[in-house]
Amino acid sequence: MNETGTKVQAMRAMLKSGKIIVSPGIYDGYSARLVEKRGFKAANISGSAFSNSRFSQPDIGILSLLENANGCYHIARSVSIPVMADADTGYGNAVTVYHAVQYFEEAGVVGINIEDQVSPKRCGHMRGKEVIDVREAAKKIEAAIRAKRDPHFIINARTDAIAVEGLDSAIERAKIYIAAGADMVYPDAIGSEDEIKRFVDEVKAPVSINMGFGLRSRPTTPLISPRRLEEIGVMRVSYARILSAAAVANMDKALDLLRESAENGTVRDVPDLLASMEEITDLMGYKFIDELEASVLLESTLQRKYGDAERSFVIREKK
Repeated sequence: MNETGTKVQAMRAMLKSGKIIVSPGIYDGYSARLVEKRGFKAANISGSAFSNSRFSQPDIGILSLLENANGCYHIARSVSIPVMADADTGYGNAVTVYHAVQYFEEAGVVGINIEDQVSPKRCGHMRGKEVIDVREAAKKIEAAIRAKRDPHFIINARTDAIAVEGLDSAIERAKIYIAAGADMVYPDAIGSEDEIKRFVDEVKAPVSINMGFGLRSRPTTPLISPRRLEEIGVMRVSYARILSAAAVANMDKALDLLRESAENGTVRDVPDLLASMEEITDLMGYKFIDELEASVLLESTLQRKYGDAERSFVIREKK
């Protein structure tokens, strides 16, 4: 079994364990490696954060299939934990979904979200969402199941019907998507703990819920602890924007510090705000490069590059 297959099996085992999967949203190498380093067992690539950070565009369907799959490849290969991805609407009709599944599977993720919004889609918490006919959405799920090369690859059917047609419609859609072969369902923008419990009880299938920290006004979905969600019967909770929002807030604070230095002629370091060079090199695997060089380069090459100096990137930075 290859590495991706092993990750898929690990994710499947977690879904069967009865313990809720806490899945932070990632969008680049830093965030992916930090999630793994902090001991989380799974992660999800946030389509919104990826679109915002990589292309400086809102999450309104501008990110293309191949751009998304290519980015997922580089993120998924950087960690050993299972990573799921956001495939938006599948980038077209059921035929396009068929190809999308295979591209994402080849990218090394363990599963994808496919949503029932009209294309071009919108971020789940934006106004003006529309959903496609439930029969068309079900055909997309059927195509996704048919396209899978690894039968364990996970199809998470997301419905945005709550904001458009109400909770009853979202529950009926979820049942139809499960009947079409979806492994898990994701009711976006669900409004309360009672609604989540009703959705779980009536759908009777693995349910994934998204939580949004950092919303200044009342969040679309209220913040509920993973423990409580597990008691309700939720199998997975994702936090799509927590890391990207934290990064933006702290970059803004760092720029305030830099502007203050430029305007006042002062220099002030803030260790609590900034990661050290040692922390970054450790996170990004520089030590492995040192070890690889030492094991595969000629001694004459090492001598020419470094002389008698210490050859470790990390140790040099510490000096």
